[in-house]
Amino acid sequence: MRCKQIKETFPDFLIGDIAQTAKVEVQKHIATCTSCREELESLSAIWTKLGVLPEEEPSKALRSRFYAMLEAYKQGLEKEKTKLRFSNLFGDWLERWWPRRPAFQFTLAVMLLVVGLAFGYFLTSGGQSNAEIAHLRQEVDSMRQLAAVSLLNQQSPSQRLKGVSWSSRVEQPNDETLRTLLRTLNSDQNINVRLATIDALYLFRDHPMVRQGLIQSLSQQTSPLVQVALIDLILEIRERQAIDALRQLIKDEKLNPDVKQRVELGIQQLS
Repeated sequence: MRCKQIKETFPDFLIGDIAQTAKVEVQKHIATCTSCREELESLSAIWTKLGVLPEEEPSKALRSRFYAMLEAYKQGLEKEKTKLRFSNLFGDWLERWWPRRPAFQFTLAVMLLVVGLAFGYFLTSGGQSNAEIAHLRQEVDSMRQLAAVSLLNQQSPSQRLKGVSWSSRVEQPNDETLRTLLRTLNSDQNINVRLATIDALYLFRDHPMVRQGLIQSLSQQTSPLVQVALIDLILEIRERQAIDALRQLIKDEKLNPDVKQRVELGIQQLS
């Protein structure tokens, strides 16, 4: 099995929800692949840390706060009935977006757990454990990137769109996440996925890999919609190194007239 396929099975492997044959394949692969073994060890360490976190002890004021919340709930019960229809609509929306595969459910569940723990630490520590909160935020970011990369490699366009959405929530993307986004921009067969990827890459426009990748992508796009969106992004970030790529693009005799006009304008703005 290739590294990409192996990494997609890591969440199932960690929770034991994996066929014996697949488990053996993973074990054989990580025995010879240093990169995959290190990534699995890192994920395993995160999962272990979550399992050994101490349980929070309820404070003495918990009972009074509970009854206060209960009273507030009783007072607002009638108002909540009017929101029942909205709640049903939200439930349907959540069901459509909740991942079907156990691996993705595991990833999302871990992310939500880490977010909840971070929020709980912040409330109980009163801001005294900033280092722990920062570390948890890094782990949340790492899990977001894992989910984004996994979704971007799926067959379904809707799943890949979800992957783009997850990537846009990342604060500090690693090289693998950026490479996956750029590969999606260049090779995804769905125009909507590529357009969404351009919007996501805008968030990471200051990264040198992204700027260089956007320039290289100019020669690989064939859809006028994607070409115009890509050119607009390059102009917005004022990437002057793209001038040569734009001049090369305008030489294409098959270039859409509207795109050609946009390229000419872009060259003028960047020159």
